[in-house]
Amino acid sequence: MEQREIIIVGAGPSGATAAIALCQQGHDVLLIDRQQFPRDKPCGDGIPVGVTEILYELGLKEPFDQAGFYPLDKVRLISPAGHIYESKMREGKQGALAHVIPRQQFDALLQEQAVRAGAEFCHARIKEPIIENGQVKGVRAYGSQGLQEIQARLVLAADGATSVVGRALQPERPSDVHRAVALRAYIEELEVLPHQVEFFLHKDILPGYAWIFPMDVHKANIGLGMRLDEFRQQPYTLEQLLEKFLALPFIRERVQGDGRLQDPATWQLTFGSQKQFQRAYDGALLLGDAGWLIDPLTGGGIENGMMSALLAAQVAHRALQQGDCSRQTLQAYDRACQTALWPVLRRSYWVQQWVLRFPYLLDWLIKYAHNHPHAVGALLAKL
Repeated sequence: MEQREIIIVGAGPSGATAAIALCQQGHDVLLIDRQQFPRDKPCGDGIPVGVTEILYELGLKEPFDQAGFYPLDKVRLISPAGHIYESKMREGKQGALAHVIPRQQFDALLQEQAVRAGAEFCHARIKEPIIENGQVKGVRAYGSQGLQEIQARLVLAADGATSVVGRALQPERPSDVHRAVALRAYIEELEVLPHQVEFFLHKDILPGYAWIFPMDVHKANIGLGMRLDEFRQQPYTLEQLLEKFLALPFIRERVQGDGRLQDPATWQLTFGSQKQFQRAYDGALLLGDAGWLIDPLTGGGIENGMMSALLAAQVAHRALQQGDCSRQTLQAYDRACQTALWPVLRRSYWVQQWVLRFPYLLDWLIKYAHNHPHAVGALLAKL
């Protein structure tokens, strides 16, 4: 039976970030993922400025900037009645910018940097965590040599919304009110607004929203998302809703070819709108989507996931130094998430509820913001 100090399950942004931070502190890290990299991951591909700042702080400014990713500088909101609000995106520390980056490229860069930092990558599928007397002791995984048992002093679960480790530790699933579904696709021959993301709050897709994220002059990531309980009442599939969106006159006139969608993919999201969700266990921590940290309003999860990874790395480092990975010690991670992430998650949840109950006020708010940008710009920027 192999013995490791730390096992991180999932090599996406959360897992790779935790691996980089822990390796930089001198820890032995085994990073496991069920897929080889590069690999696709359904997503809107929007990378907020806060994510770029985290990468810079980890010392990855040079490889990130040299990758030549598509930068963003503006955001555009379109209300149900067609009112438009535009705003410049903020520039972060060290000139950090938001970007649109296909997850196939972004995740591969992070996974590569985790290996360069010292993590060992293992391509394997997790069967289950090893739990003895309530303590997580490692994982059982199917790899190139069949089923293996790998023990560790600490396991970090960053394997997404369907986390094998998370489901074993927290078998109860959230209600549909705290979940969403989304569809993304790629489209070419579309007239895009250069370096500007667009969010459409159209009446035909409320209480969800559609987006267009430019990738170059005539290519974009296009999609929509909706809260799961609301989606279950829809007479349309996500694919049909996206086709309805593409057929809207002000969108159709921007399509220069046949409007064919490429690589459509759907996924589910679990919001971080449940205050008392437990993320720390005896011998284990839940990060990112596995820790239910998706923003209830925007559906974004990469920045929260990477922030949770840094918090988890700090707590894990102290716990390992003390030789105590009990839940009592690791609960510092729950408290850190509560302090750093819950205020924004709570605000997003209440704005989401407000939008659902009074969608017609979106028209007034966006129209008002157009004429008084400083008065409500901060709130709309969060939308």
